Amino acid sequence: MPRIDLPCAQCALPSGTGGRCGECLTHRPPFERTLAAFAYAFPVNRLLHRLKYAGALALADWAASAWLDRFAGEIAQGARPDVVLAIPLTATRQRERGFNQAQEIARRIARALAIPMAGDLERVRDTAAQAALPWSVRKTNLRDAFRCTRAVAGKSCALIDDVMTTGATVREAARALRRAGATSVSVWVIARTLKSEQAS
Repeated sequence: MPRIDLPCAQCALPSGTGGRCGECLTHRPPFERTLAAFAYAFPVNRLLHRLKYAGALALADWAASAWLDRFAGEIAQGARPDVVLAIPLTATRQRERGFNQAQEIARRIARALAIPMAGDLERVRDTAAQAALPWSVRKTNLRDAFRCTRAVAGKSCALIDDVMTTGATVREAARALRRAGATSVSVWVIARTLKSEQAS
């Protein structure tokens, strides 16, 4: 399975050292770290595509288990978040798909780690699908697309999604949590798209 060598502790892109990459040092994201189980490459990309677009919900079990195999020990030994939140879909997209793949994965991870799952984050702007947009447009497409509906003030939060591509989605979601008073935000994803793939 494709792994990321020496990922940046904050954005999970290869850093060469395992510390923060130059981009994160220059433009600090609103989240403290990213834990990505895999690089978004074959066969992980095919499996997540089947989960997301073909409704193969059994693959949410695989995705959660793969992430837990990689990081459950680290979470147990380190600082555990107070709550887990899934990246929400718009109401329209949720109706069309019938499920939210991030929520399916998050529910399984939260249960395994015995961390409460919160529904405090909602998508308030119906934006174009990120996958349909050029990389350069994705960064601004989701601006102010999220709102925290109940207080997470004073809580550390883990945001869960299936794939992190440019990071635009998790940045905006993390900003919404920060505005609501979250003390820290970490990002947990099954796969991280590498820059060579983002540009294609």
